[in-house]
Amino acid sequence: MKRNRILGRILSDGADGADGAPIKARLSLASHLVGLRTGSAALCAIFASACTWGPGGAPPAMPEPAHYGVEAQPAQTVAAQGVAQQFVTGTQPAPQWWALYGSPELDGLVDEGLANNPNLASADHSLQAAREQLRAQIGSTMLPTVDALGFAQRQHVPAPAQLGVDKLQYDVFAGLVRASYTFDIFGATRLNNTALAARVNMQAFQYEAARRALAANIVTSALGAATLHAQIDATERLVALANAQADDMQKRYALGAASHTDLLNAQQSAASLAANLPGLRQQLSALRHALAVLLGRTPDAAPPNLDLASLTLPAQVPVVVPSELLKSRPDIQAAGAALIAASADVGAATAQMFPSITLSADLGKAGFSWPMLTSGAGALWILGASLTQPLFHGGALLAQRRAALQSYDAANASYKQTVLAAFQDVATRLAALEHDAQALDAASTSAQTAQGVFEETNARYRLGAVPYYAVRQSEQQWRNARLDEIRYRGTRLSDTAALFQAMGQPPTGADASASNAQARDANANGTPTTTPARD
Repeated sequence: MKRNRILGRILSDGADGADGAPIKARLSLASHLVGLRTGSAALCAIFASACTWGPGGAPPAMPEPAHYGVEAQPAQTVAAQGVAQQFVTGTQPAPQWWALYGSPELDGLVDEGLANNPNLASADHSLQAAREQLRAQIGSTMLPTVDALGFAQRQHVPAPAQLGVDKLQYDVFAGLVRASYTFDIFGATRLNNTALAARVNMQAFQYEAARRALAANIVTSALGAATLHAQIDATERLVALANAQADDMQKRYALGAASHTDLLNAQQSAASLAANLPGLRQQLSALRHALAVLLGRTPDAAPPNLDLASLTLPAQVPVVVPSELLKSRPDIQAAGAALIAASADVGAATAQMFPSITLSADLGKAGFSWPMLTSGAGALWILGASLTQPLFHGGALLAQRRAALQSYDAANASYKQTVLAAFQDVATRLAALEHDAQALDAASTSAQTAQGVFEETNARYRLGAVPYYAVRQSEQQWRNARLDEIRYRGTRLSDTAALFQAMGQPPTGADASASNAQARDANANGTPTTTPARD
């Protein structure tokens, strides 16, 4: 009980007190430990107390809303172009959701990008390097170090006067094996290793988030390029119709059948439509160049555009419940790993205030000549032990612990913000799909109506009831409505991809939540954990 009171005094003073009080408490602890007769009981008490030095790394409790948005999402969207998307609540995310678009070309683009993207490859190599650094740190801190030393030297030193000579010259030969080990009594080393392991976990989750973001960017870029290509085709037809209308108006004006104002209006309409084409083509070029780079290609090797009409809109979209979203989103799991690392940093900063014990041993042979070195008389051994107790560091140790506590609070707040941002992302995507369906339904109705008007006008022209320019005008109205329909269809396809991305990935045996749970246990027990394996 007395030992526990001393440790509790140190922890409380280390967090809030002035520098002098913790120093005195640590001196009292050192004196108390030196005077103990039962060393094993002291070590048990120390280890039991060391487990509670960090906050533990458990993520803060987060609200679990009944639904993501201001209003609950409907069971399905309105039907647009014959498809009413269903929101399947409570299911797992689709692992390779891009395959639901029914395009082998799109699947090939995603596979190529995941295999060849330089940024993703760089992140993968950085992750592997971090894992090796973790292995190196664990090996160098948790196990004894053993080194072989050997040296030969010739020395020249002044001799004492009573020897009758003015100098001494001799050779020294030595070869030995040196071993040393620092006992991690208060858990500082283990907690430092746990913090590094959690940061490697965080880097692994960030890599997975980058991998999924790359797939989403490839899909949305390919969908955007297909949409722009269809828009350009429709706009080119509109420009051709407007030019034909302007030419016809020019002839009518020459015959006196149209006013000059009608001619100017027709010419202005044709020029205005033609002005839209360069911007659309520039957007398409930029998007294709960006897609080529995402795939690891040079811009001149951009893939061909997909056919927008051949893409299938996924009819069912999984909606992960908020509590499961915390396990499926890699960005949330990365924030959880950062919280575990910050918690371990607090424990390590606290443990730095307590003593450390190092044992060392040298075993070898030495002599003033090679024969003496190899003889039995040249054997030597050295055993040593050292104890280091911080006494005064100018307040640095306490400041480091306070800084670690502040960093933990910052990581805690960052985790909350990451979760809230994830909820917001899903809510926005769900609402977007409903609104996209409504807009596309209205645009499709408008296009179908305008197409019907065009077909009826064309039939009346063949009967001689209306002039041809009336047919051209009705076709312009249909093409304009069709242009809006293309735009809204592309938006619906892209927003569906964004929602699939927002849902995260289905948990697996080595998923982020399991890794973070292991890291939290390691933080509590003072044992570093390994990082999750990723393909």
